[in-house]
Amino acid sequence: MKKKHVYSNILFILKGYYWAIPVIVLLGTLSSFFEGIGISLFIPLLQSLEQADLQTGNSNFLVDWLNRLFVDITPNNRLIVIAVCILGSIFLKNLLIYSNSVLFAWFNSRISHDLRSKIFRQLLSISYSFLEGNESGKLMNTLAAETWRTGQALSAFVSIIINCCTIFVFIILLLLLSWQLTILVAILMALISVIIQLVTRQVKNLGQQAVETNSGLANRMWEGLAGMKVIRAFGREDYEQERFDRVSRKVRNIFFQLDTLTGIVNPISEVLSAILLVCILVITLLQDQTSLPRLLTFIFILYRLQPQVKQLDGARVNLIALSSAVEDVIYLLNSDDKPYIRSGKINFNSLKQGIYFESVNFAYNVAEKPALQDISIFIPQGKTTAIVGPSGAGKSTLIGLICRFYNLESGQIYVDDYPLRELNLTDWRNQIAIVSQDVHMFSTTVLENIAYGRLDATENEIIEAAKLANAHKFISELPQGYDTKVGDRGVRLSGGQRQRIALARAIVRNPEILILDEATNALDSISEHLIQEALNTLSENRTVIVIAHRLATIEQADKIIVLNEGKVVEQGNIQDLLQLQGLFAQLYNLQHRNANI
Repeated sequence: MKKKHVYSNILFILKGYYWAIPVIVLLGTLSSFFEGIGISLFIPLLQSLEQADLQTGNSNFLVDWLNRLFVDITPNNRLIVIAVCILGSIFLKNLLIYSNSVLFAWFNSRISHDLRSKIFRQLLSISYSFLEGNESGKLMNTLAAETWRTGQALSAFVSIIINCCTIFVFIILLLLLSWQLTILVAILMALISVIIQLVTRQVKNLGQQAVETNSGLANRMWEGLAGMKVIRAFGREDYEQERFDRVSRKVRNIFFQLDTLTGIVNPISEVLSAILLVCILVITLLQDQTSLPRLLTFIFILYRLQPQVKQLDGARVNLIALSSAVEDVIYLLNSDDKPYIRSGKINFNSLKQGIYFESVNFAYNVAEKPALQDISIFIPQGKTTAIVGPSGAGKSTLIGLICRFYNLESGQIYVDDYPLRELNLTDWRNQIAIVSQDVHMFSTTVLENIAYGRLDATENEIIEAAKLANAHKFISELPQGYDTKVGDRGVRLSGGQRQRIALARAIVRNPEILILDEATNALDSISEHLIQEALNTLSENRTVIVIAHRLATIEQADKIIVLNEGKVVEQGNIQDLLQLQGLFAQLYNLQHRNANI
């Protein structure tokens, strides 16, 4: 995706909230106007201290207009009236500022939520190949940290708008007081801004490094927590600590440099601005002391202008520093350069004939060897079809294509008489349940993990499914029974227990197509026997697709498809394949020989 300017990216994120910008501008301008009026009222206030009557018809338009407001008020009451007007202006200014801050808090909270929600929806809808090709830590960092920093960028952007409104109002007042002095001040303040830009020109580069180092730290955290058992089993605590500390130090250094650069804006701006104010005051008073009220008001407005200019520079530098975070978020939101699994429009109710693969080719990466080559097979409805072959043969890839986790490179998959890609994706997946070796448990209760198979399942249906999966007994013995939390990824359960809960999840779904992806490979004999019993019950009158390394578990299969290096090398029932004396016979005889040793 072509990189855009940070302001273009911010406007892209604000899509749907454009109405808020004019409101923020209006409130910011009005608050600045009332502050400027409040400060300008010090002119008639100071003049009232010097003389009994205010003079109108002065050469200065602003002074003349202010005096005309109070010329009809008696001198005894004038000070009180002007003081009340000043306080009223201050009150209105702060009321508008607070209203603006509440509006922005509402506005920013919704945009931050929308960003997180849209990115999560993007991750849910994008092709699985994209997720596999990107580090989980980087995606998590974008979803959690970079969306937050994008919210900060929005805050900086709005701050720039409000500062510009305030500066505009104050400049108008300064011009009305003395256009000569205002031009001189504008030139000097522009020089101050240029100096700050020169000092902070490395901010954008550091901002890009901050995104990269944050992603690296997120990866280390993700891998450290996910691989904690392996780390401890191999005694690699010190090694992992050093890896983590190395990345953490890099993050620390980058953000220290970033904070150092962005933090220098205020000191430079304040020192140079103070020098500017003092010089103007001294030079003007040496030339003319008669216009002291007007000069003091000019200095006061200029003094109030300085923080606005300083905040404008700070917000601009901050926005540049955060621009890489904004780019990272927009890249993930952009749909033009990412693969999607699009749903078809044909409703699907039930499988009548079977699933056909017709000359299917698939590669995870165009630069890599195809995972599947010229696959033409038929998986019949209501039968058990086993897919076997050595590791890397393409078995799980085949399952991924049936579930439509990926798009085909070429060829076609048909469900009955319809291309799979033309079926409604939700309808199709609703008919499928997968029980795999790598069972994912959500960090919630046993009940909710089983109910994930069908969200509207009743508690009785869930318990019945658990009984069929031979899981009810051990679940009942848990501390809170079905309400027991299983921990992160089911860490509080054994492998066999997780497997039986996954099976109960599939049973409660009541699928038409059951996929068993090496579901019993990593289990002990007792657990395998219990799950095999449940699988035999569940497999009745269903279309079952089985992947298994233990060939004894697929002896009852109606059809066996043998894959090797992404190609179909043999098909048939077990007797036919054994008679062929091919790859299946070799694998089968090898396993039986090892089992007898």
